This record gives sequence, C-alpha cells and structure tokens, in this order.
Amino acid sequence: MAAISLADWLRSVSDDTVADLLRARRDLATPPPADSGVLATRAGTAGSIARACEHLDTATLAVLESLVAAGADAEPVSRAHLGSLLRGDLETMLDQLRGLALVWGDDDALSVAPAAREVFGPFPAGLGAPAGSVPDLDGLLSEIGDDERALVTKLSVGPPIGRTRDAATDVTLAEAETPVQRLLARGLLIRRDDQTVELPREVGLALRGGLVYPEDALTEPELPLNPHQQSTVDQAAAGESMEFLRHLESLLHLWSAQPSPVLKSGGLGVRELRRIGKELDVDDTRATLLAELALGSGLVAASDDSTPEWVPTTLADSWLASPPALRWLTIAQAWLDLPRLPGLAGSRDAKDKALAPLSEELRRPVAPSARRRVLGVLAELPAGAGVKGVDELVAALSWRAPRRGGRLRDELVRWTMAEGSALGVVALGALTSAAGALLEDDPHGAASAMADALPRPVDHVLVQADLTVVAPGPLEPDLATAINAVADVESAGHATVYRVTEGSVRRALDSGRTADELQELFRTRSATPVPQSLTYLIDDVARRHGRLRGGAAAAFLRCDDEVLLAEVLGHEVAREYELRKIAPTVLVSPHPLALMLDGLRAAGFAPAAEDAAGRILDLRPSGRRIPARGRGTRSTPPQPSPISSEQLSAVLTHIRAGDRAATTRRGATVRLPAGGGSDTSATLALLAQATREQREVWIGFVDSHGTASQRVVTPVRVGGGILESSENERYPLHRITSAALVED
Repeated sequence: MAAISLADWLRSVSDDTVADLLRARRDLATPPPADSGVLATRAGTAGSIARACEHLDTATLAVLESLVAAGADAEPVSRAHLGSLLRGDLETMLDQLRGLALVWGDDDALSVAPAAREVFGPFPAGLGAPAGSVPDLDGLLSEIGDDERALVTKLSVGPPIGRTRDAATDVTLAEAETPVQRLLARGLLIRRDDQTVELPREVGLALRGGLVYPEDALTEPELPLNPHQQSTVDQAAAGESMEFLRHLESLLHLWSAQPSPVLKSGGLGVRELRRIGKELDVDDTRATLLAELALGSGLVAASDDSTPEWVPTTLADSWLASPPALRWLTIAQAWLDLPRLPGLAGSRDAKDKALAPLSEELRRPVAPSARRRVLGVLAELPAGAGVKGVDELVAALSWRAPRRGGRLRDELVRWTMAEGSALGVVALGALTSAAGALLEDDPHGAASAMADALPRPVDHVLVQADLTVVAPGPLEPDLATAINAVADVESAGHATVYRVTEGSVRRALDSGRTADELQELFRTRSATPVPQSLTYLIDDVARRHGRLRGGAAAAFLRCDDEVLLAEVLGHEVAREYELRKIAPTVLVSPHPLALMLDGLRAAGFAPAAEDAAGRILDLRPSGRRIPARGRGTRSTPPQPSPISSEQLSAVLTHIRAGDRAATTRRGATVRLPAGGGSDTSATLALLAQATREQREVWIGFVDSHGTASQRVVTPVRVGGGILESSENERYPLHRITSAALVED
C-alpha cells in the first residue's frame, strides 16, 4: 500500500473538496494557510481534530477510532481490513471523514493524522496495544477457566489495563496459582510493569467477536414519540407560560419594594433565593430561572450603589404594560440566547464552592447553541409529536454527537427540556408553534402563535360570599390592575382566586381609590351578586381610613420665636426649599438638612443643626468622596461566523498560489539584504525585467501577520514601493524577501 501525506492529498483533490473542508472546519482558514502543507499541518493538530470530532455521530467516530486502533496513524490501512473490524455503511462514513480531512487516501491506503491518537487516548476503542501474533488464540481462549474468562472479558470492554500484585513474578503455566499468572503464562495478558497488566489488541478483538464495535452500537437509537394535536400542545404550553409570566411579574414587584443585595462575589445569595421562593411559592430551581431570565432580558440589573442591589430597570414598566404574548416573546427570546446555564446554580465548582444564581460562574457561551440543538431535534418531528421521555432524547442526542457538550452533555438536554416546559416553549414533549417560529427567526409569527394559544381575556369576575373573587380566565389588563389593587391572589392557575381582606381594601384606598369606586368596580364587573359582607367591609375600612395623615419631610426647622419663623416663611429661601408650617413653631422641608441650612445661611440667617435629643450637630464634610462604581461584567465571546464565499475564494486562491510557488522551477534567487537593508537594486532590476518581458516571477514575502510565504506572479508594474501583478494583487516591496525568474 502506497502511503501519501495529507499535504500531497490536499494538493491532488479538487478545489471544491478543499472549499468544503474549509467550510466544515472553520478554524483551518484563519489566518489563510500559505499552502497545502500549512493547511495539512493545521488539520493534523490534536485541537483541530478534537473540534472536528464534536460534529461526528457515534458510527462515524467509530470508523475513525477503529482506524486509529488499527494503526492507521502510523501505516496505511486498507478498507478491506477496516471492513473486517466494523459492519455498516463504511463508504458513506469514509466519505464524510475524507471531506473533513480526518481520513485521506484511497481505499487500499487509508491514513489518519498521528495526533488522532492523542484525541482518543492511549487505548482507542478500549483496545490495548498489539502483541504480534498469538499462536492458536481460539484454542487458548477455549482452555481458560471461568475466573480467567471473567477477567479477560472485563478487560476486553475497556480500558484494557489492570493493576495487580500477581504481575510481579514471571512463572510458568505449571507454577501459576492465580488467574492473572495463568493468563500471563499463556500469553493472553502482557506484563507492563510489576503491578500492571494489559490485554493485547488481538485478544480483545477475539473476545468481541472480531469487531471493534458491535453492529447495533453503530445504529442510531429510535426516538419513541407520542402523537398529539398541535393545538393541544400549544394550549398546554400557554397555561405554563401564563404561570411563568405571573411569577416573573411577582418577582419584579418584590424587587421593586425590597431589592435583594448583590453578593460581594457577585450573584444572588441563598437566603435571598429562599425569600423569593417563599414569597412566590416556588422551589429554588424555578426561583433561579426567574431571576436569571429577569437579568437576561434586561428587566433587572445590579444598581451602581456602594452596596449594589438587584433592582428592576425602566424596561420592566413597559414589559408589565405589554400584552401577555409580547411578554412571553421577550422572555423566550432572552432564554434562547442566554449565554448562561441556570441549571448549574447550587452545584459545586472545583474548589467545592457553591455556584450562586446571577453569578459570572454560570456564564457558558455554548448555552444558546446547546438549547437550539435540542429544540432543533424537536422541530424535526411531525407536528404535535412529542418525545415520550427525556432520557430517550438524551440517548438520541448523545449518539448524534457523543463528543459535544463535555461533561454537561446530557444535563444540557435535561435542563433545556425542563426550562422550555416552564416557559411554554415545549409542552407534552413537543415543540410549540410559537417556539417553532422563534427558531426560524420570526418573532412576529411567534408572538402571533402564542396570542392564538392563550385563552381570551375575560371582562368579569365572580364574587363569592366568603369574600373571594374568582377570575374564570386571564383578566383584561385594566380589570386585572383594579382587582390586584383591592384583592390578594390566593391561588393561581387557569382560574385565579383572589381574596378581599381589610388590608387589601386599605391598600386600594392608599393608592387613591375611593370607597365609591371600589363598590362600583364590583357592582359592574361581577357576574354574580355582590355579597353584603363585601359592601360592609369596604365602607367600614373607608370610614376609618385617612383620619391620621402622614407626609414626607427630609428636614425640619423649629424656633420658639414665631416672628422669626414668619420672617423665614416670607423670604424667597422658603420657596426655594419648599418650607411648610405644620405647627406654630415648626417648619418642614423635603430637601436634605445640610442643603437647607446652607441656603438659610446664604440668605442671612444663622441656623444650627440638632439631633433627636436636641444636641448641636456638626454637618461639615468629613473628607473627600467619589461616586460608587458599578460592578464589572464580562462580555460573551463572539461566536465565529460562517466563512463567506468571497473569503473562501480568497483563501483557496492563497493556498493554490502557495502550492504552485512551492513546486515551480526557478532560476537564480536574488535575496534582499537581511535587516531591511537599502541595496535593492538587483531585486528591482529582476522585477523590471519580468515586467518588460511579461514573465512569471517567484517571490518570497512576509505578510502583515509576520507569516512568510511564496508566490508566483506576473508583474505588470513596479513603482512607488509596490509590485502590482496581473491578478490585481499588490505586494509592498519592503515585504518581499527574495525573487527569482520562473524557468520554462
């Protein structure tokens, strides 16, 4: 079998093949390779191979790993030999591997890069190193006892090494006393050191029936489905989304009234998370998701105070005033593109430190692509069809890309399904119509689909004799605002139950509503007669409401001399600081005390500051102050964009030009002086000659990245420090390191 290097193979294939390779393995094109040799070197690195393997399914990976196990990284392997190790559609999988330059060569000489062994580890496919020929292997295996067979069978599954003290001494079969010693004596195990034995590759293959992987392992597992009507899925999701939006609204109101402090290390503390769970009646997992999406959608941010807190932003007001479908769209889009993993909250890092919600430790740039991958599988199913269980979906996705996602590969699928179900993106194991439109970058269609699925708002409530108010569906926005002002939510769901109490009526009166307005609300919006007990409750609370009055004041001014106070009130400074008399000897102001006193002093008065006990206070500044700085955040690394057709054409031209320069016969080479010397007359003369005679010239140059390469060009003009070629390329003369005429 004639071996061929990857560089030579890349030179021999068509431009379309190289273009497809650069599209599939984007990392190979940046910066543009100087020639096929550089491209081959990049493609053969362990890091690049590992990235390419992330997109391979289990069967294709098994072909590549089997080639490594067969030693194709050192010597070419024939397809016939590969076929004896695997069963399946090898042609399709080999074509895919060739397209990624993970395998190259004809069927009689398949090769892989030596670095592939680093990617798959020291024991590819769980097989050990070859031991050479083992005479009468089948006969030896038939002679071993049950304990010996159990041992080699376990090692044949992988890894093929084991630790044992029985490897310390070399004994004959007659002297052997333990299974390990008997296997060593028969040559079915190899001694690596005094405490390590290894099962040879030939023995492992024999115990596996001659196949590296069983045939069923190369077949994608079926994904059991449950058929549903798409309308049923959408309606079920709408109910979940309404509940999530209600909880998020409650969180915004909670943090508006009492913001949670930001931990010194960033994030949300356990105590505050439990407070949210208690106030909203949700578990820690849902509370974490609510907080993460409030932050991710911009509805909440950390304040810039010296002691920062999680506070709703101005976007929260417009979000609360939006229709439910638009609210859902905002949150669903934020979740889909959230570069964080809320499911990690509460787990421990390498230092055994708990990961806090809203902390930087939950940031994972791969999260959005992982979610879209899971939802993409659901989008491929028939309309309304849902997976029977998450575990089956995990198995299917792990087969399709076993090396993608790292240690969180399976958890990412479970978290996506759980979070999607809570948001109304997924229901009954199926993708909703709204989520399908969202995946297709159609936000208008997504909002419209969710609006169609949501129950229609109702314009009435049912008032019960026990002072409960039942909303038989989502209320119209103005009615919901009015009912929430005068009643507390007792239970939520498709039918929300409110309870009217003395405290809730007082809250409504505090907001500026009158008793007559509350009576009118229930009289006109209740589909049932208003119970007399509710009328009495509203009238009784209204009778006692407002007899005591309170107001806000930041500072007071008192004086036993009423004439002096009258003089202050008559001065313009009283209007500037909004001084108001609340007693014959007391004035109050909404402005800070120090500011008010400075204004009075500037007006010619001589006030003094006092504390609660009447003692004189010194309000002079104690030192220099600077504004509090906000918390720094790390931005999400940009995702690499697909290579454009123009970029691809330029890179391909660059590579082929380098290949041509590397194989071109050239005459005597003129080199520029090292260190940027000024004697360039010989080079200029050679380039001028090539320009006059329209001959090709070989040049070596260093690009702006400092990368040295070679080109074959036909000069059309040399001047102004620039060499212009017939291909409309320009080469600065100071970057050209050598030149030679191309020989015919």
